[in-house]
Amino acid sequence: MIFDQDGNTSIITQEKATIVELVKRLWGVYSKFKHNNIIVVLTSLDKVRVNDIIEFLEISNKHRGDKHSFVIVSNKIDLDNVPDEIVVVPTIQEAYDIIEMEEMERDLGF
Repeated sequence: MIFDQDGNTSIITQEKATIVELVKRLWGVYSKFKHNNIIVVLTSLDKVRVNDIIEFLEISNKHRGDKHSFVIVSNKIDLDNVPDEIVVVPTIQEAYDIIEMEEMERDLGF
């Protein structure tokens, strides 16, 4: 797991751990980035299933409930099958675009 910081956005890139291990590690270090927007990059994985994405649902719901963005980047999943409660996009640029839109919505009181 690689952590990068870009302003108020933490970028977490998955390298070798399984999705379940990655989610456990995220919970373990959550206090370090709980005040930032989060991008989780899964593009290094060969295959991503809907069940893999659902593993992030609890941490995503908590983070979004605290008025911060949580976006997963994966170009290896059919986005039509992903639950609406979690944000998944195919590129990092789209993740930044989502964060920008969500920040504007929060600023406007939505």
